[in-house]
Amino acid sequence: MAQAKQSEGNLISQGVSFTKESWTELKKVSYPTKQETIQATFVVIVMMLLIAAYLGLLDLVFNELMQSIMA
Repeated sequence: MAQAKQSEGNLISQGVSFTKESWTELKKVSYPTKQETIQATFVVIVMMLLIAAYLGLLDLVFNELMQSIMA
């Protein structure tokens, strides 16, 4: 019983310590500016569209290839 209470107290103090350390680390985070967020979003959207077009083109080529093989 005494060992369980000691472990419980240790667990609570570890939780409090973890919370304090996490809060300290969160204060160190530097968030991007609005302009940086917009630029990064634009880059992601452009890359997504380029990759989608590339995959669509590959699909079209392989579809035509399969059609010619099956015909």
